[in-house]
Parts: sequence; structure tokens; C-alpha cells
Amino acid sequence: MGAIEVIHGGYVHRRRVRILAEHLGRALPRGARVLDVGCGDGLVSRLVQEQGLIDVLVRPGAHVPVDAFDGVHIPSPDKSYDVVMFVDVLHHTSDPTVLLKEARRVARHAIVIKDHTADGLFADATLRFMDQVGNERHGVALPHNYWQYGRWLRAFDELGLKIQLWEADLKLYPVPARWVFDRSLHFVARLGS
Repeated sequence: MGAIEVIHGGYVHRRRVRILAEHLGRALPRGARVLDVGCGDGLVSRLVQEQGLIDVLVRPGAHVPVDAFDGVHIPSPDKSYDVVMFVDVLHHTSDPTVLLKEARRVARHAIVIKDHTADGLFADATLRFMDQVGNERHGVALPHNYWQYGRWLRAFDELGLKIQLWEADLKLYPVPARWVFDRSLHFVARLGS
């Protein structure tokens, strides 16, 4: 493990997970039954105290029980969860709309997303670097499929999803890292029909 991974794991990751869990907690309806698709090690989900987790790549030592799936079809009946949640998952797919359609099928009330907007100077390069550091060692697919804000809006419109909440000033990283790695590159959104 290199110096960057050590710094990320010890200095950045814990803070980022804690703050992200706070944002997601505000986006999730109280008492909702939530399916967290692509939950990674499950720490964020554990912190928001939810259950029903599936992932393409099940990591050893996950913080919550996780079931594997094919990355395309959510193995749940229609309207079987109140909310389907994707935390930094959709940019790891070749086409985020495929999973958004599945989420719309499975969710009764809402879809909650934490992902990125690739707007601004060096946004794509910064997101690629963050993805390498955070995911490469776990064997996560890195297609670097980052969308600009306008592309997210078009996808939501095409799927008949309305934005109920959009937060883009997440402050996930400590200063001075915030100046490079936050700068409106992240968002949390809650979508409904």
C-alpha cells in the first residue's frame, strides 16, 4: 500500500464516510426500508443503519450482510423497497440509466444517489484520480463514466424522475483537500416519480 492509500485510509476515508452518512441520513425518509446497491464494505450503510444490501463485488469483512448480483438486474420484486440507494456506484457502470431504471422498478417511494458531476476545470482528471485511490485496490471496475450536471438532468427526465432534493456542497474532505477534491464534484440527490 502506497503513501497515498495510507493517507486516504487514515485521514480522509473515515471523515468522508461519516459526513456522507449524515447527508444520506437527511435524504432518506425516516423508517424507510432501503436497498443499498453497490454498498462496498457497507460502512456507510451501517452508519445510516439500513439493511438490504447487494453488490457486484462483495468485499471480505463487510460491515453489513451483502448479497452479490449481476450489476444489471436488481434481484428484487417490483416495489419491494421504499428507497433504492446508490453511493458512488453509477459512474462505475457503462450506462447508469440501466440501474436507474431497475431502481425505479424496485423502489416504492424514492431513489437516493450520491455521485459526481464532471463540470469545471480538471473535473474529469480529479474524479479519475479519486476513483483510482479509493477503488483500484479493491478490484472495482473503473470505466470513469462521469456525467456533467446537464446529463444527469436529461437522464432523470427521460426516466420520469423528479428531483426532490439536491445537495452539492457536501464538504466531504478536510481543508486543504476540500479545495481540490470537493469543489462541486459531488452531489446527493433524492428522486421520486
